[in-house]
Amino acid sequence: MIRTPLRPLARVLHARAKGENPDLIERENIRLRHEEMQDRSRARAEGRLLVLGVFFFCAFSVVGARMGMLASSEAQEPMASAPGATIAAQRADIVDREGRLLATNFETHSLYVQPPQMVDPVAAAEGLVRIFPDLDRDRLVRDFTGKRKFIWIKKRISPEQKQAVHDIGDPGLLFGPREMRLYPNGRLAAHVLGGAGFGREGVDAAEVIGVAGVEKQFDGYLRDPANGTKPLQLSLDLTVQAAMEQVLDGGMKIMSAKGASAVLMDVHTGEVVAASSLPSFDPNDRPRPPTSGFDPSDSPLFNRYVQGVYELGSVFKIFTAAQAVDLGLVNSDTIIDTSGPMRIGKFPIGEFNNKNYGKISIADVIVHSSNRGTGRLALQIGAERQQAFLNSLGMFDPTPFEIVEASGGQPLKPKNWGELSTVTISYGHGLSTSPMHLAAGYAAIANGGQYVSPTVLKQKGPQYGPRVMSESAARQARAMLRKVVTSGTASFGEVPGYQVGGKTGTADKPKPRGGYYEDKVIATFASLFPASDPKYVLVVTLDEPSILAYGEKRRTAGWTAVPVAAELIGRVAPLLGLRPQLEPAQGAGYTLTSN
Repeated sequence: MIRTPLRPLARVLHARAKGENPDLIERENIRLRHEEMQDRSRARAEGRLLVLGVFFFCAFSVVGARMGMLASSEAQEPMASAPGATIAAQRADIVDREGRLLATNFETHSLYVQPPQMVDPVAAAEGLVRIFPDLDRDRLVRDFTGKRKFIWIKKRISPEQKQAVHDIGDPGLLFGPREMRLYPNGRLAAHVLGGAGFGREGVDAAEVIGVAGVEKQFDGYLRDPANGTKPLQLSLDLTVQAAMEQVLDGGMKIMSAKGASAVLMDVHTGEVVAASSLPSFDPNDRPRPPTSGFDPSDSPLFNRYVQGVYELGSVFKIFTAAQAVDLGLVNSDTIIDTSGPMRIGKFPIGEFNNKNYGKISIADVIVHSSNRGTGRLALQIGAERQQAFLNSLGMFDPTPFEIVEASGGQPLKPKNWGELSTVTISYGHGLSTSPMHLAAGYAAIANGGQYVSPTVLKQKGPQYGPRVMSESAARQARAMLRKVVTSGTASFGEVPGYQVGGKTGTADKPKPRGGYYEDKVIATFASLFPASDPKYVLVVTLDEPSILAYGEKRRTAGWTAVPVAAELIGRVAPLLGLRPQLEPAQGAGYTLTSN
């Protein structure tokens, strides 16, 4: 910075030469410097005032705009919130194959208390007890007058309850927004849907998470914000599911059964159109898991069609016959000797009620459900080939059905698969599987010999897996199953117009601690329809059925599971778009000759 001197030498010498006073020069320079400093200070002050004025103008503009917004918006209850990560509560809907709603979200509120803000804790406690009778007045008073600063009262309340709490008028009673899971159809398809609950919770929101069924299996998809408008579409048909549960519930009561299950599966796509396990529950109010007891099937949460792993009995005989035909060992007309005695080591192999069918065809082995007949076929097949065939049908692994409970349905097979196991497994004893496994196995017979994986998701077209048997073997097996209904152990399964084919199975029920009950059975009927061109497989299982008929107590599947399945097929077949039709007649054996 260059400063002008107050007494410049040139001007002082000039002034002295003219006889003037040099001090006047200094005073004049001081006056000019002061004026310059004054001008700069004024300019600086004016700039500061301008900036301050702009700041106050902006501040008052913001305050005015906010006041205008508050004045024009709807009044809301002030809510305290703690800092933290935002909780995403939005969850995608679940719909059936036709887009009908199975699970959705419902806006509600939670109720909490901040005691330091309360005006009259005692009156507030008494008011809450009137609204929520399950609350304890004395405990509320202790909490409200203690040192606690935050107390949850109810995680979910109805709009009517919210209004009643609001009418109490205490500023310490506060509401938090909630989004809960709603199942508008109640108990319908409860074991498929499973249920949902709250995970992380905050004042402003709660995390909705799946706890069972497809809600837990597809939790990631359902919680993804990108899928908020893309519902999860299942293979279930709501109307068919409702009819199944109604018929199955009635059949379980008539047959005095402890429990029941049914699986209806498309044989080409693997889609499970309906699946039911009874007793059931309401996923809107899911019960707690049992904490005591040895039999898990006592709980309504137990999913019988995937977790119910039992020896299913004679329904397995068709697999033995189909494999023997596929290997070229026999055909449906081959004669086999089923007469006794038959022993494997020291173990005798007998027939139901000690019957002796003698020499009969392979088809009649299935029709009469001969243990010795299938046992002798199994010995021809051999243990190694038998294991490979059952493994190709998915009988050794948990079913791939997409609900979390399915992973717990691990089939039980013998450690040492010798001749005895080969024989007993041929007629459904010694290998424990679930009804869903059985449905997949029968679907392979129904669709011409290809494995299809059971799925809860809607599919586009057939979903064939590897071929497990030839078309010829599958066709002959279907004819045998049809004959079981027309002239065998499943005669009560005939449904006019729908050509039902199937096989009965009655197995002693195992005890939770080992061994078998003497008077309790698992009765199963595995069926397909229409037998001439199968579209669906239906497996019905009754747990401990018993019915009095013709003066005797009956427990076998032919008397219990079969009539229930027939009623179910008659009810759901029209819903599935199947029209009743006459069964194709067998062509007569004419021979043309010249005259």
